[in-house]
Amino acid sequence: MDIILVPGFWLDASSWEEVTPPLVAAGHQIHPLTLPGLESADEPRAGIGLRTHIDAVVAKIDTLDAPVVLVGHSGGGAIIHGAVDARPEQVVRAIYVDSGPLGDGGVINDELPDDGDEVPLPPWELFDDEDLTDLDEELRAMFRARAIPQPKGVAQDQQRLNDERRYDVPATVIACEFPSSMLTEMIAGGHPYVAELGRVRDVDFVDLPTGHWPQFTKPAELGAAILAAVDRTSGS
Repeated sequence: MDIILVPGFWLDASSWEEVTPPLVAAGHQIHPLTLPGLESADEPRAGIGLRTHIDAVVAKIDTLDAPVVLVGHSGGGAIIHGAVDARPEQVVRAIYVDSGPLGDGGVINDELPDDGDEVPLPPWELFDDEDLTDLDEELRAMFRARAIPQPKGVAQDQQRLNDERRYDVPATVIACEFPSSMLTEMIAGGHPYVAELGRVRDVDFVDLPTGHWPQFTKPAELGAAILAAVDRTSGS
């Protein structure tokens, strides 16, 4: 199976490096992406928006012959959902890592403090305690040292979706900060935050209790959870 891995904000393809070994060992082809504007701290970020990142994922899908699995962490969940909408016939599963699909008209996060054309990684004090679970001082220092400013447009642009076949693509949600039971209760209660997720017809929930960056705090467990979802997709 071809697996495209889309990082969350402030991260590039290397953020998946401790997650992917079990996927490779199982014989899957992995494609971790560094999205436009995230190539380096000095990269220009003007004019890069949410559609730019979605188009980059779609372009990668189009280079692969076989059906693909998309994995998106955090803000990457909105990006892979846009790619599912663009190529519903080519994506066999979307895996949301502490994230979910962003509906039409939604924005990823327009409250993050920006600086010109970019959103730098904020001070830790701006994050909720649940975000930072298991992210110890060493991991925080590592993350901040490797963090790349996020293009502002990706955070603030509205999602635009067109193809309702996106709801037919099976999804897996790997719940980290909050248990999956909370998400299912929110769906049952009609909460707008999970309205788009609630319209997906086939959703599996997997609990991986940790903070918002499991690729750093529990990479082996995250790799195993992704592999299990892929195996379920391929009928292994």
